[in-house]
Amino acid sequence: MSFLEVKSIEKSFGNLKVLKNIDFSLEKGEVIAIIGSSGSGKTTLLRCLNFLERPDSGSIIVNGKVIFDAADPTAQRDSDVRRKRLHFGLVFQNFNLFPQYTVLQNVTLAAELLAKERADFKQNRRAILQEIQEHGKKLLAQVGLSDKLDCYPHEISGGQQQRVAIARALALEPDILCFDEPTSALDPELTGEVLKVIRKLAERDTTMIIVTHEMDFARDVADRVIFMDDGVIVEQGSPEEVFENPREERTKQFLMRYNKDFE
Repeated sequence: MSFLEVKSIEKSFGNLKVLKNIDFSLEKGEVIAIIGSSGSGKTTLLRCLNFLERPDSGSIIVNGKVIFDAADPTAQRDSDVRRKRLHFGLVFQNFNLFPQYTVLQNVTLAAELLAKERADFKQNRRAILQEIQEHGKKLLAQVGLSDKLDCYPHEISGGQQQRVAIARALALEPDILCFDEPTSALDPELTGEVLKVIRKLAERDTTMIIVTHEMDFARDVADRVIFMDDGVIVEQGSPEEVFENPREERTKQFLMRYNKDFE
């Protein structure tokens, strides 16, 4: 059994069917890159995995445990959504940092809120919060921002803000780290610093799903590439298979358009 199994996921908004019978799996430590044109369903898929959207049908299984089954009402309780989101850390296109909090506070906030639900929080409050702070500092060091702990989002660059967002997603130690076009809101000169961080995560065998328009990056970093179009998975395989020898005509047409646009 794979670490993540996504089975027959479908999602509609009104009469518009955005995801159609999505099936794929992910192994522990594997990196999947999802490519495709705007409107192909890539972002909606990540939002379904993170339970920002609820699939209309299908199931999601993590490490052998069913965390969502559209056919089982008990697997859809709103009260369980926050706990289920802990399986998936999501880094958005736009950084979504809290402007009133420092860099370190942005990273530690969610962990501190969860800690308050612990039965021993009142008794061990100081030690628990200190541990969370130290963990946040280590994560910021990991993304190269040890010198920005006390800065506010408006005081750092877009690339640095996105690196804070990555540290924030890592803070709750998710099973799977998801990226939704993590460089699309950045100027070209800032893109490299964010991709460098993601490359290092891949080298540490971090399990990741990356929606990206950076084809060279997907080719270099991903273990597997999924091409989506019009709400379906058209093709998936190794980067060499998808980029060098695509089987499906829709994949070939997409890559031809992409290469032409960036010639």
